[in-house]
Amino acid sequence: MKLDQSIAAVVTGGASGLGEATSRMLAAQGVKVAILDMQKERGEKVAAEIGGLFCETDVTSEASVAAALAAARAAHGVERITVNCAGIATARKTVSKKRDTGELLMHDFATFQRTININLIGTFNVISQSAVAMAGLEPITEDGGRGVIVSTASVAAEDGQIGQVAYAASKGGVLAMTLPVARDLASFGIRVMTIMPGLFYTPMFDTLPPDAQKALAISVPFPSRLGKPAEYAALVKAICENDMLNGSGIRLDGAIRLPPK
Repeated sequence: MKLDQSIAAVVTGGASGLGEATSRMLAAQGVKVAILDMQKERGEKVAAEIGGLFCETDVTSEASVAAALAAARAAHGVERITVNCAGIATARKTVSKKRDTGELLMHDFATFQRTININLIGTFNVISQSAVAMAGLEPITEDGGRGVIVSTASVAAEDGQIGQVAYAASKGGVLAMTLPVARDLASFGIRVMTIMPGLFYTPMFDTLPPDAQKALAISVPFPSRLGKPAEYAALVKAICENDMLNGSGIRLDGAIRLPPK
């Protein structure tokens, strides 16, 4: 697929981090970008800077996603690129001990459910609603391609650490559905890929002290640093432009394999 002004895209979680970098990259190629995010002030700012559209969106709600996609399509036409970056990171052990009393505590159900709802079900919610509209478009590549869907998992999908049961389960689900969704959509000329980032500098790292950030960075074999959101965006660009990339997950991680903790 050639990226230019004839292409419309939607990016969930596009107001910050990996999604923001992707929104900026696509806009720089001339693509008409709609940012779907919960962060209204930040999303409107980024959208204004790139000449795009912001749609306040809760990816766990069918109605919210439907309304956002309707607004994006009214402004730009039906999307040919959908990038799923909306997600949360949670940390809690399956069983833990209360520090002061030693009492055994189970992983609370609400945290697990919320993580799955946003990261996995939210991703599928956007995929399903986007794909049905994409499937009705005219092909634009010589192979009959109509569109591309890129989702975001994590290396935790394969290397889940202590305390990552909910997060790893949610991201593992995103990775696991990549191939069947790609097979489901193959007859419509819609490609589906998933990126598994390693340790990338995103807003969640701002809460860590410099020493902790440095320790994480040097744990990456090469290059020994945190990934840059622009590098994630560059891979999204490569996926969009290479029609043979379909049905797989790609680790973007500097060869890191996460230890147990």
